[in-house]
Amino acid sequence: MRARLNVVVGITGGIAAYKAVSVVRAFVLAGHDVHVVATENALRFVGRPTLEAISRNLVHSDLYDGVSEVRHVAIGQAADLIVVAPATANSIAKLAGGFADDLLGNTILASLAPVVIAPAMHAEMWQNPATVANIATLRGRGIVIVGPSVGQLTGADSGPGRMSEPEQIVAAAFASLTPQDLAGLRILITAGGTREPLDPVRFIGNRSSGRQGVALAQAAGARGAEVTLIAANLEVDPPASITVTHVRTSLELASAVGREAPSADVVIMAAAVADYRPDTVAQSKIKKETQGDVLDLRLIRNPDILAELSKHKSDGQVIIGFAAETEPDETKLLELGRVKIARKGADYLVVNRVGWSEGFSTFDNSVSIINASGTLVAKATGTKVSVANRILDLLSER
Repeated sequence: MRARLNVVVGITGGIAAYKAVSVVRAFVLAGHDVHVVATENALRFVGRPTLEAISRNLVHSDLYDGVSEVRHVAIGQAADLIVVAPATANSIAKLAGGFADDLLGNTILASLAPVVIAPAMHAEMWQNPATVANIATLRGRGIVIVGPSVGQLTGADSGPGRMSEPEQIVAAAFASLTPQDLAGLRILITAGGTREPLDPVRFIGNRSSGRQGVALAQAAGARGAEVTLIAANLEVDPPASITVTHVRTSLELASAVGREAPSADVVIMAAAVADYRPDTVAQSKIKKETQGDVLDLRLIRNPDILAELSKHKSDGQVIIGFAAETEPDETKLLELGRVKIARKGADYLVVNRVGWSEGFSTFDNSVSIINASGTLVAKATGTKVSVANRILDLLSER
């Protein structure tokens, strides 16, 4: 497990500062000691009480507080990791110039820890030659730049400059500290939820967002693996650094897995795959005026992708499956997992409880991992990034 870190989260004065709350929370849930250093402008967007409640520590903002304990230097010296999110165009310029006219600037200059920044600004500001040069300067110094993404900005603007999502920032931050223990491994990961069409408008699907699978891809890539992601209707952006194949239905996913699995050292089936699909798909919208009060659907069973993978796996290949269950009792939940892994033939099964408000479309997860003999080998609770790393730890240990 990852050692407890002293993490400094710097927040600067942009509208994306509201996302910093989730960044802070993710580090806290992963078990780390988090200290927020906010600029005065940042506190105009996010309140000090919120940040203190989430971080569980006092927020630092004034360069001249704690002078007797030399706080403007001590925070940076004690840091194991510094993350600035959001990093505005102004803060990036000051960082590139080595300015220390506020507490955040002093903290970064006084630290030897890895620094990760997540830019957020309007597209014109991001593309301005001054910002382009500043980013190049920071990259040259070894500072990790996360994003920005392309998307909706403040007001009606859209384009490059949107701050990356909190889980992507946290994953990149951990990657800056992560040993390359999976280097040389080719890992195939499936993520998201399949959709089985009824007609051109409607489908039968599930509530999987793909967050856990994407977190696995991010973490595996950060640890040196060559990652291929098969993505089914994701609600989050996959990492730009990995190969992605987009699919929609269970049959498309099965076909993609069949192509990619033979060359993979590890296959992680995190996608939520539909057990059944409609026998026939209407070529035009099904209308209630012609169907009446009752619509009868005939569903046929989809192939069991995990079982087929396990049956035909190559020598030395590791297969990891997922089992999402609604059983509330922990003992019964594990027993369902043992029955499933015996039927599927995987090397490991990640069992997680799902429901109306847990598992799907959340930032956190809680899982139990059993091996082929049904023995509980690991448990993990926290952000989906931290859960992903615990799952990958099994590969490193193996």
